[in-house]
Amino acid sequence: MVDSVSVLLRQGRLITAGSVGEPVDIAIADGKIQAIAPHLNITAETELDLAGRLVSPPFVESHIHLDSALTAGQPRWNQSGTLFEGIDIWRERKQSLTLEDVKTRALATLKLQASQGTLFVRSHADVSEPSLIPLKALLEVREAVKDWITLQVVAFPQDGIYSAPGNAERLEEALKLGADVVGGIPHYELTREDGVKSVHRIFDLAEQYDRLIDIHCDEIDDDQSRFLEVVVAEALRRRMGDRVTASHTTAMGSYNNAYAFKLMGFMARSPINIVANPLINLTLQGRTDTYPKRRGLTRVKELWQQGINVSLGNDCIQDPWYSLGSGNLLEVASMAVHGCQMTGRDQVRACYQMITENGAKTLHLGKHYGVEVGKTANLMVLEATDAIAAIQYRATVCTVISRGKVLATTTPAQTTWQRDASA
Repeated sequence: MVDSVSVLLRQGRLITAGSVGEPVDIAIADGKIQAIAPHLNITAETELDLAGRLVSPPFVESHIHLDSALTAGQPRWNQSGTLFEGIDIWRERKQSLTLEDVKTRALATLKLQASQGTLFVRSHADVSEPSLIPLKALLEVREAVKDWITLQVVAFPQDGIYSAPGNAERLEEALKLGADVVGGIPHYELTREDGVKSVHRIFDLAEQYDRLIDIHCDEIDDDQSRFLEVVVAEALRRRMGDRVTASHTTAMGSYNNAYAFKLMGFMARSPINIVANPLINLTLQGRTDTYPKRRGLTRVKELWQQGINVSLGNDCIQDPWYSLGSGNLLEVASMAVHGCQMTGRDQVRACYQMITENGAKTLHLGKHYGVEVGKTANLMVLEATDAIAAIQYRATVCTVISRGKVLATTTPAQTTWQRDASA
């Protein structure tokens, strides 16, 4: 046992798999967690008395588009609120992209997220333009922020792989340049046949370049959009399940139950990861419905009940698809609680796991994630007593520790009554 450490957290309640333990001390030195015990008799350069506050592994952003973040209203606002008008607006906006433009907005967004406890981020980068500016910018940002946040970059053909000449070649070039993950959008290809072909191509590239997979899959209200079954089949045949993610899958909310539960059985066998984005899914989907209107979300509760790894993301922060958003994953979890009707106590705790441990599985972080002795000291302190309270009150993330150093601190708001409240 060391006699002195760089950071000592006194009497914090550590949350693991949704459960909160008794208060412990956590000692940090050389960027790693050195000891966890009910009481540690050591000194520290920085000592924080947590007074029973929640200590948690950091939030994991499973799905975001940093290249388009903070562009809401440029060049115009999305008046219909639909996915496809958002794509049209982004097609216009990305004609004026520069490396500095993308880098500046991406860095500002990452700082916003990190200040709220997010230290692992997977961002999609549009590779549908010849310049590949979004990808090149995010690769530079990945390098610039590596000392305080982990950024995975997905090569994402926003306009489809086979919908325009050169897109297939640009997707592969993005992997050669260093993208971490192969992306796709089969439901936006010109035909069903092209969509299936695109899924096969994505898996081929992932095997060839040893990359993870994250596909925008069936992000549409059409109950006949069934590319998820193609993804699951490829994951099973190639034995790549835990390296594969299907994002959105909102059409699943419109599938008939017989088909949906058959598909979930195949998913559990694969086993792939699913990412839901409640803020944007609830906003974009069901726009053409009259009443009753569909919620537009994938079957988060049922997937969770089947033991399938589900995580949550912001997707959009102030961009052509979603003009709101603050990057706070507790807001995302809260929306999942409401939109997916997961109000049971265990279900609320599960939604917290979807922005922490489950997200770590989606990003394939393995041993690099978790608050355990010997692991890199990435953690946060919340003004809450447990996961349910954290979501209920959108708890302030008081302290963020990254790579063993205090990265950000936030003082919780205080309310002072100016008159007798009993009057």
